[in-house]
Order: sequence, then structure tokens, then C-alpha cells
Amino acid sequence: MNKLTSQEKDFSTWYNNIVLRAELADYAPVKGCMVIRPYGYGIWENIQSILDKMIKSVGVQNAYFPLFIPESFIHKEKEHLAGFSPELAVVTYGGGKELEEKLIVRPTSETIINAMFSKWIQSFRDLPLLINQWANIVRWEMRTRLFLRTTEFLWQEGHTAHSTHDEASEMALTILAIYRDFMQNTLAIPVIYGTKTLSQRFAGAIETYTIEAMMGDRKALQAGTSHDLGQNFSKAFDITYQTKENKLDYVWQTSWGVSTRLIGAVVMVHGDDKGLVLPPSIAPIQVIIVPIWKGDEKGKTVKAVLSLKKRLKNSNKDSGSSLRVRVDTREEFTPGFKFNEWEMKGVPLRVEIGPRDIENSTVTIARRDEGTRMVVKSSEAVEVIIRILNEIQKNLLIKAKRFMDDNTYLVDDWNEFKHKTGFILSHWCGGAKCETNIQNETNMTIRCISIDTEEEDGKCIFCGKKSKRRVVFAKAY
Repeated sequence: MNKLTSQEKDFSTWYNNIVLRAELADYAPVKGCMVIRPYGYGIWENIQSILDKMIKSVGVQNAYFPLFIPESFIHKEKEHLAGFSPELAVVTYGGGKELEEKLIVRPTSETIINAMFSKWIQSFRDLPLLINQWANIVRWEMRTRLFLRTTEFLWQEGHTAHSTHDEASEMALTILAIYRDFMQNTLAIPVIYGTKTLSQRFAGAIETYTIEAMMGDRKALQAGTSHDLGQNFSKAFDITYQTKENKLDYVWQTSWGVSTRLIGAVVMVHGDDKGLVLPPSIAPIQVIIVPIWKGDEKGKTVKAVLSLKKRLKNSNKDSGSSLRVRVDTREEFTPGFKFNEWEMKGVPLRVEIGPRDIENSTVTIARRDEGTRMVVKSSEAVEVIIRILNEIQKNLLIKAKRFMDDNTYLVDDWNEFKHKTGFILSHWCGGAKCETNIQNETNMTIRCISIDTEEEDGKCIFCGKKSKRRVVFAKAY
């Protein structure tokens, strides 16, 4: 097997190498689409399972809405149409004849969901209405990359309706906090968060909140967004309700989502020149056990391995979930080949058991995140493995946070600004013209106006006009 291209030599090629060799995904026959392979989909299932519980914890319920949207629905909200028009896939023919009305393959579901909300919401008693769906969507991308930007991808999209703007705004921020918590504590990826500029807002929103993560090449990745939609869609779709005062009013709304690009983020934040490095929380296999034997040693070696697997599987039963453990008993491959394969796939812990281990009542444990090995007593193996998995989860976040902090800069000089790579905290006057000029000259965009940033007098990095706060600039995917 050829070695991976190193991150330092060519980060983009390194990324593609890992996605393909770790069997996360493959290119589909349709240009711009991908096939998510079982190992990659296993990661997505773990992401979905954990995040779904977090979303439901604030009262949201799952539903499902059609893939096809009448073209007239898209035209009802003009900003929404303008924002998505170049990316729309349109069905004109079906059932053996030309359709009377064209159908849009959903780029997002605001319009179809709001058409249903207008039927379901009549009174203040119907509010708040909190809906989420796990679905696929289609955006006809011209330049694609596996997981990060594909014509079709998987995501969750939440849509809520409220009686007041304060409630809707609070919901948008609640979801933003859930995303931030999930990124940091489940994916071990630190983020910055804040609002998008007017030019970067979601089409039809009055405010877009975002979480931004730094990848291993110091570029930013928008990992999730939460939108305050105001009453734009409710007015377009006539979603009114009878208030407690017996008056008619339009509902206030939010929408929010994250997608399979989170898998790409995990690859780029934690991966190294040996392959994937997966946080234990989402790893399809948390522990791989590799038995090592010669000749007639196989029987007792496999017996010891299966005994450890059973102990590990039973270790977390009280918590309602067991460790995800696999045994690699393939005889056609050498132990060294197996070690390299499971390192490529980012399995957090590898356990080796050979004749000497059996003789000494020990096992050998190898950590994927640090590349270290240790020998422990068989009787203590389960306890040690659980402890190390927890350590790995924490360690990955610490390493990623250190990397982000080391590549975040306060910059007030334009020449320095032009040559920096990472998260650049600089002043901006608030003008759209300056925002465009900066992007044209540096290929950097304003990733967010951080919620945590305090006001600070300064001068715009480009035009020199007065500024009240710094914003976060970066090159981005």
C-alpha cells in the first residue's frame, strides 16, 4: 500500500487519500455525488444518535417532509429564491409526461415546511411548534469535495415557530449552544461562534449564527448554522395565529442545521500522516483486538481474546451502551498489516494479545492519538481501557484547542494581515465594500462577528475608518 501524501506536502491530497483509504466514502457515478461507505456511515450514525438526543432535550420532535417542492413555493420568499437559484435541481418530467408545475429537489425545506405550518398553526395554543428532520438535500455544486461540499449530502434541519421574536431568538441561540457543546465534547473540536455579516446570512434570515472550526491547514470550516428568520417566511406563507387577545399575528421562526461535513471536519482536525484519528465518542470501533499466534498457539490465543471482548462488551451495560469492540482474526494478513490498517481507520485503541501476554497474564495497549504502547495486567485491562478512552477524548480537544489558539492572531497592520494564515482578529468598519475588497485581495472572508468579543475602538484593517470591534477573518472551505 502506498504511503499517504503528507499533510505538509499537500493537505488537500492528504485529505482525499484518507477519505478513500479509510473507506469513509467513494466517488459516485453521478458527478459531484458521493457514496458513504459503511465505516463512514457508522461515524454518521454515532453523530446522529448523540446529537438527536441533544436536540430532543429542548422539546424538538422529529418528522419527515417530501424531497420534492413545488416551484411556486420557492418563489414565495424572494430572498430565499435569489440565494438558492444557481444551486437548484429541477424536475420537469415525471410519470411519462411533462409536469404541469416544475418540482425543486429540496436545497433546504423552509418552503415546504412552512406550507405545512400554515395548515397546522391556528392559535397560540399550537405554539411553539418545534420540528426537526434528518434528511438528504441537493445543491448543484460546481466544485465538490467528499463530505465538505457535494451535490447531495445528509443533514438535520430544524424548523420552529414561536409567538414572539424573543422566543425565536432564544431558540436560535439555544441550538447554537447545543452545536457548540456537541462540537467540543463529542467531536473534540473547539469552535468560535457568532453572527454572520449581512452578505453571509442565510437567504431570508434576519440573523445567522454560526460555529466556525479551524482545520489542520489553518483554514476555517463553517460547521453549523442557526438562523433567526423573523417573520419573513410566515408572511410569505401566511402563517398566522390567534393571539391570547384574539388578534391575528404572524409567527416568528428559526431554522438550523449541521451536515455530513462534520465527518470531514473530524478528518481534518484530528487526522495525521498515518490516517484518521477518531474521538472515541463517534468511532464505529473503539477498541480493536489483534490476536497474535504461531502454529498451535491459535486456540488459547483466540480464547483469551474472546474473553476480553466479552468483558469489554459487558463493562458499560449499566449506562445503557456497551463499548464498540471488534476482534481481527484474519489469517491472510500479518499483524503489522493489521496495525497499519486500523491506524489508518483511526480506531482509538488497539489491544494486542500474543503467547507472551497469555503466559504473563497481560495485554498490550496501543493509543492511536499519541502512538504509545503499554503493557497492563489482564485483570486490569477493562478498567484501564475505559480510562484511556476517556483520556483520548479529552486529549484530542486539548490538542485541537492548542492548535487553534496558536494560530489565532490579533492583527492591525494590512501588510501583516495579507500574509497571515489562521483566524485573524482585526477591525472592520462594517462596510460591504471593504468586506468585498478584503476578500478579493486576500481570499479571506469574515467568518463571524464573535458574540464573546467586547467592543474595542480601532481602525478598519482595510480602509482605516473607525471600528468598534474586531471580527474573525480566515480563508475557508
